Amino acid sequence: MKKYIWPSVKLTIFMILVLAVLYPSLIAAVSKAAPGQGKGRTISVNGKVVGYENVGQKFTEDKYFNGRPSAVDYNAGGSGGSNKSASNPDYQKLVQERIDTFLIHNPGINKEDIPAELVTASGSGLDPDISPAAAMIQVKRVAAARHLSENRVMTLVSDHIRGPWLGMAGPAKVNVLKLNIALDTLK
Repeated sequence: MKKYIWPSVKLTIFMILVLAVLYPSLIAAVSKAAPGQGKGRTISVNGKVVGYENVGQKFTEDKYFNGRPSAVDYNAGGSGGSNKSASNPDYQKLVQERIDTFLIHNPGINKEDIPAELVTASGSGLDPDISPAAAMIQVKRVAAARHLSENRVMTLVSDHIRGPWLGMAGPAKVNVLKLNIALDTLK
């Protein structure tokens, strides 16, 4: 029995050093080399942090582009999606309410033209990006609310479209916070 205890104690001490000291130290060092030094990539306007590049925010005014709905109310402290299936009556009611709200704020758009991402929450509830189609469908509302030409707003959206990573991985997308900041800086 004694011959098994000492190796177990040594293995336990070794694993504590590796998993509780060395590995966390390595991860902390790697994060310091990443953009934002492990604190996230903040977006600042006039020296004031207004948000994070990789966390969605709630925009409800007509003069702003809306992002994807959030099941966690954009709480970055705990991401999560809805656990309701697409056939769940409560979920269907929630999506219908989002569709109705979108149609009220965007008259002239048909229900079937609304991109699904504008009325359904993502798995994390924190998506900062929408598709170019989801941004373009909101151009008319935003332009009218800001008394700008639709062409000017469309150009701004086009300027904020990021293509797939390395030109092949993932879809094209628009960061909603960056787009709304750019709108606020228009003269």
